[in-house]
Amino acid sequence: MEGLIGRKIGMTQIFDDEGRRVAVTVIEAGPCPVVQVKTPETDGYRAAQLGFEEQKASRLSKAQAKRFELAGVKPCRVTKEFGLDDGEEVKAGDTVTVNIFDGVKYVDVSGVTKGRGFAGIIRRYRIGGGAHTHGGHSKHRPGSIGACQRPGSVQKGKRMPGHMGAVNRKARNLAVAQVRGDENLLLVRGSIPGPNNGVVIIRKALKK
Repeated sequence: MEGLIGRKIGMTQIFDDEGRRVAVTVIEAGPCPVVQVKTPETDGYRAAQLGFEEQKASRLSKAQAKRFELAGVKPCRVTKEFGLDDGEEVKAGDTVTVNIFDGVKYVDVSGVTKGRGFAGIIRRYRIGGGAHTHGGHSKHRPGSIGACQRPGSVQKGKRMPGHMGAVNRKARNLAVAQVRGDENLLLVRGSIPGPNNGVVIIRKALKK
């Protein structure tokens, strides 16, 4: 299994084997039941759909509830597909735990960043702004946003005030500090996107 669904618990610190203090993020990774298995014969590719966090059946449509009923697992709030290797065999109803990361050195963690609401260009893009002395009147203003006659409009991609945050981001090549299988916890070095208690997707790193 190439990855797992988890929840960001928060950040703390631990001490490594050499006695150095290391900042880590604690992730509750799994356990995730296998809801559905995609096969090349029926779907054209190999993958397994995992679920995370139990959900009331009344909050799902009849079609969604039926999939969980056929798999023999309780309804889940979050589902995500993960690719399978050719020699890997799983079936609906199995449970995938954080132990799949035993021996893995680096992981990629993706999540939705914190929403910051409407923000100006200085906070949103860290633009320096205008002069703050000698009578400057453009301290937090965006300044010129286009040419006069040609093209005569604001170009696409211009950095301007707007909604900040609440976007998908991925932290790549995070070192795995500890895997605590009995507690379903994964400790990775550094920070990951999203607020505490936010749902994240953990995958084995591809670029390392």
